[in-house]
Amino acid sequence: MATTVAEIIVERLKDAGVARVYGIPGDSLNGFTDALRVDGSIRWQHVRHEEGAAFAATAEASLTGEMAVCAGSCGPGNLHLINGLFDAHRSRVPVLAIAAHIPAPEIGSGYFQETHPEQLFRECSSFCEMVSTPEQMPRLLDVAMRTAVEERGVAVLVIPGETFLAKCSSRRAGAPIRAVDRVVRPTDAELRRVAATLNASEKVTILAGAGTEGAHDEVVELAKALQAPVVHALRGKEFVEYDNPYDVGMTGLLGFPSGYRAIEKCDTLLLLGTDFPYQQFYPSKATIIQLDIRGEQIGRRCPVDIPLVGSVRDTIPPLLALIDRNRDVSHLVSSRDHYAKARARLDDLAVNDRNRAPIHPQYLARLISDKATDDAVFIPDVGSPVVWAARYLRMTESRRLIGSFTHGSMANAVSQAVGAQSAFPGRQVIALAGDGGLAMLLGELLTITQNALPVKIVVFNNSSLNFVEVEMKAAGFVNFGADLINPDFAALAQSVGILGRRVEEPDRLEQAVGEILAHDGPALLDVVTARQELSIPPTITAAQAKGFTLYALRTVMSGRGDELVDLADTNLFRRLFD
Repeated sequence: MATTVAEIIVERLKDAGVARVYGIPGDSLNGFTDALRVDGSIRWQHVRHEEGAAFAATAEASLTGEMAVCAGSCGPGNLHLINGLFDAHRSRVPVLAIAAHIPAPEIGSGYFQETHPEQLFRECSSFCEMVSTPEQMPRLLDVAMRTAVEERGVAVLVIPGETFLAKCSSRRAGAPIRAVDRVVRPTDAELRRVAATLNASEKVTILAGAGTEGAHDEVVELAKALQAPVVHALRGKEFVEYDNPYDVGMTGLLGFPSGYRAIEKCDTLLLLGTDFPYQQFYPSKATIIQLDIRGEQIGRRCPVDIPLVGSVRDTIPPLLALIDRNRDVSHLVSSRDHYAKARARLDDLAVNDRNRAPIHPQYLARLISDKATDDAVFIPDVGSPVVWAARYLRMTESRRLIGSFTHGSMANAVSQAVGAQSAFPGRQVIALAGDGGLAMLLGELLTITQNALPVKIVVFNNSSLNFVEVEMKAAGFVNFGADLINPDFAALAQSVGILGRRVEEPDRLEQAVGEILAHDGPALLDVVTARQELSIPPTITAAQAKGFTLYALRTVMSGRGDELVDLADTNLFRRLFD
């Protein structure tokens, strides 16, 4: 029978189905880690940086839908969790963080490693409280766990090190703490109002986001009834792109011109489970209907004419019964035609260009997509790998695409791959790492080997903070400060027990991708890709065009005209304004 705070925590986590805790041990965590050791049913998943622990927990929670757990020792140990927890909180996945604290009698004295975690974690959590006395437990733990699973966010418990070993007050254990199933949809009156608007519209476009998870068939059926093209936000790609004849691509900074056009040309835009942030990509003239399970999200990005609170999966079936199916198909047909052309132009870029080096990143992304398993988990680093993943990875019903898509943090890919592979040891997990992102948390390669995780890492090695350089070009600035002097990542991987391969010539790439993905164990492919490959948004503004012009002039005047030659050679400049 559990008698200490630490033992109660382990018992409650075990009841909730938690299989592992990500973290780095420390003296203030000793009571907790020893309780894990003695119990033996929850694995301590050792990482090399606490930020990696939080990212790993985020990935596990994203894929399983269940609460994942990370822990950090006092002061710097738990502070390192913050960036990954911000990602979890903004991605709306349930994560419990156990933040050990300095001895309670020393709080406020400026003690060694003293911080105030109950204040520091508040912005990246739905719940953050300090356990000041053991009498607060286990009730405070139950509240934290319940908040994490029901609000799909981060809960932080701050616990002084000695409190883990204190005798715990008794409390009858309730049901295991997991999310409670529910049905959430608008009222019948609101559904009739929406249906009347949709039935009166001639050109409806659907914009689908992360809230369409689990509602693929419902979205497709609604698109069929409305004869509406479906545009997806990045976080909606994995849920609605596959087996969808109404899909016309993505919109946003990483999107397709077809997605932008389908939204701009509609007379009614139906937002399904998306908090798509870029105001400039919303239609200039259209009725806007927004459905979101969180009512507070409605109208954040643009004025909304009809707000609806509910889940996509619960709302569409009763709405379908009210939709007039005798509809004009011209908007759908023209949107699909435009998408076919945009898709063909993108695919034309994803080729081996006569074995000319450096390798086009589009070609690399396409090969990864072609050779990955049908249930692969793809995790791109923030930056250019996200661009190529969004445009070239083909989704299936079982494939997943996760990343730091809302928080936008570098160095997420490898750390999140640790969590994904830990939760699904038999599944293919592929980290699409940027050279900058990989180097930022390079120690997590050791986490992979220490835990015997068969993660596959593909490095888009362009010797630069590539997306930063693109942003500089678009704003008219000469590239500065974004150079990266990199090691041979393949050789580095080999040195820590990971199969490493490096490719510089396109003719060798297809075989290397196949070898890496088929390897029975961890593997890293270091691919030298084109630094000057441009990832252009679906519509070019006058300001961006002016920015590129200024960039060209300033680059010549600074004596770096060779960079423009490389840029033109890589992109044939037609891509800028196609």
